[in-house]
Amino acid sequence: MTTPPRIIAGVGLLLLVTYLGAMVLFPKPDGRVVFGDATHYFVQLRSLVYDRDVHFTNEYARLYGVDGPLPELEWIFTDLTPTGYVRNYMPVGPALLWAPLFLLFSGVQLAASRLGLASRPDGFDWPLQLVPGITGVLAATAAALITWRMTRRLVDDWSALVGVLGAWLGSHAIYYSLVSPSYSHAPSMLTGAVFFSTWLSTRHTQSVRTAILLGGLAGLCALMRWQDAIFALVPAIEVLGWRAPIRTRVAALAAAGAAFLVVFSPQMAVWHVIYGQPLAIPQGPSFMQWTSPHPIAVLFSDNHGLFSWAPVLLLSCAGLFAAARREPAWRLPLAVVLLVSWYVNAAVADWWAGEAYGARRFLSLFPLFALGLSVWVARAAAWTRLWLVRGGTVGTFIVLNGLLLLQYQLFMKGLRDIAPYPAGLALWLDRFVVPFRLLRWLFE
Repeated sequence: MTTPPRIIAGVGLLLLVTYLGAMVLFPKPDGRVVFGDATHYFVQLRSLVYDRDVHFTNEYARLYGVDGPLPELEWIFTDLTPTGYVRNYMPVGPALLWAPLFLLFSGVQLAASRLGLASRPDGFDWPLQLVPGITGVLAATAAALITWRMTRRLVDDWSALVGVLGAWLGSHAIYYSLVSPSYSHAPSMLTGAVFFSTWLSTRHTQSVRTAILLGGLAGLCALMRWQDAIFALVPAIEVLGWRAPIRTRVAALAAAGAAFLVVFSPQMAVWHVIYGQPLAIPQGPSFMQWTSPHPIAVLFSDNHGLFSWAPVLLLSCAGLFAAARREPAWRLPLAVVLLVSWYVNAAVADWWAGEAYGARRFLSLFPLFALGLSVWVARAAAWTRLWLVRGGTVGTFIVLNGLLLLQYQLFMKGLRDIAPYPAGLALWLDRFVVPFRLLRWLFE
């Protein structure tokens, strides 16, 4: 019998096969696999494993194919920190998550090289560059599975499945699970799912051990994406609300904070070496504009707004509101996490997140969006038992997102006469005609 976990695993397998198939069938001329932000994560992994340092100049030069300063890449050689290291603006967490599979692939290739079946690995090999993407697809799939198990605490199994698939395939999460799984967003989906699932399963256990667990998991989330340090507010709010002596609560807060720092310490160590201090904003102090955020634009702008690119998440928010009404003890932690995340993302200098498919910086909240959508689906089922209503609505959003993804990818691949960039009316209307333009172009 087909079960929700098998369906989720099947979707993940399909994504993995599609990703690997694209890498095999459409290789880059230079053999490179990691691009964009993924480059900055990969250089950390390669340097730590093969060079045992955090000097990234040689990694950047090799991946970008340069031997000396070029106007657009001179920062590799000239934009050095006070300690003499090239800057890296990305967290180290994804590299650490990729490390086990990277080491395994390196070991297999090394063994094959000794048998004369492959070249000796140098850390830049094509199979090794596949590791971030493979791990990303697996991480996103694991996030969906963990989130499904979390949501079924509130709703039936199939409503939970529809909600998880809707939040996964009907939003920008699918792009960072398939097209760019080597970015940090899939790892942040996974750590976010582990964190919120653990919180919901342990929140009735008022113990220092629980505080340590949640503090450590919050540190793990921050290790993947620094902004996710705000998740530490959840155990802090919970501990402050305990019916326990003040000494117990203070001890729990201190223990949670210590656990956070221990888990986050690899990032602090890297920063200390590169920047000379354990805490840093690598992009510079102007990166966060705390007094001039863009709260409306980050949600509704056609420039990668959260709801304008993924309107299914409006239903998620409606479901979260219903869940908070049903579980009053969730209200404050959920409200604080959602509002602070909204503010932080709105306060970033490039609140639109550069070139992106949707509001990618909100993906750490994937488990909450899936939970909310699952609750919305379950409430819809209470109004009518017709699967056409509760499944069809979410399915429609998945199809609409698939059409938008096709439009975006065709534009990014240079077919701009067929697919304009999703902005203005082109964000809402052109997705419906792009497939017909593509077919006409293919058969002309």
